[in-house]
Parts: sequence; C-alpha cells; structure tokens
Amino acid sequence: MYTRSTTTAEAVADRKWYVVDLAGQTVGRAATRIAHVLRGKHKPTYTPHIDDGDYIIAINAEQVAFTGQKWADKKYYRHTGFVGGLKSTTAQEMLERSPEEIIRKAVKGMLARGPLGRAQLKKLKIYVGSEHPHTAQQAEVLDLGTVIS
Repeated sequence: MYTRSTTTAEAVADRKWYVVDLAGQTVGRAATRIAHVLRGKHKPTYTPHIDDGDYIIAINAEQVAFTGQKWADKKYYRHTGFVGGLKSTTAQEMLERSPEEIIRKAVKGMLARGPLGRAQLKKLKIYVGSEHPHTAQQAEVLDLGTVIS
C-alpha cells in the first residue's frame, strides 16, 4: 500500500478553466470557493505541495456584496515603507478605485504564503463587467453554490 502523489507534469496537463459570476455574491463566501478551486482541493489528485488547481475567470467584480456595515467599516491597510506610513482605505473607496482588488485580496488571504500561493493566485483572472478576453479557453460556468468533483 502506498499513497499516490501527483507530479507537476500531471497537474499541468489536467487543468480546466471556469467562469464565476460574482454579481450579488458575498465576498467571503465567493473567495473561499475560488481559493478551494485554485488550490485543487476539489480534485481527487490533490497534493498539498503541487499547484494542481484550475483557472478561474471572475466576472462582474464591481457587483460583489458585503454583509452588515462592512462597506463603511472594513478597512484595507498598506504601508508606504516610510516611518508612520500606514495608509488605510475603506471597502467603499476600494470598490470605486479598483473592484478587482477586493476579490484578489480576499482570495490571497486564503492561499498559502510563498511561491506556491503566488503561483496559484496567478491563475485567478478578475474582470469588471461581464466581458473577458479568455473565450478561446472555452471555460465552463462554475456555480459557487455547488460542489464540483
């Protein structure tokens, strides 16, 4: 008896493309499902140290939702690198400036830190509006409420 481990070549050969419509979806719930697919945990060949996940095309990023008063209360922080350079932005300001970053930051926080997590995050393509340039990949529609296998 031994545990079969997926190789990198096998993982790359078996990648699919999915389209996710974020219109009306809660940010956290959508981000957990997207991170799950990016990591490849929905596949029976999941291996923690291999980038075995699929590609995700997220459309309608400007139509995501937060619960409660998070549009005004939730803050995103960044540091300029200088002393006292902590800057904050509310979720509403982030939505007006770059709505893709709301989803990207939520998913990034759910992935591994380091080279593996960065490689998995590169497979996430986020767009404002319903148009995207990946029609040649023939992506399948992924309903965030269902479990794929």
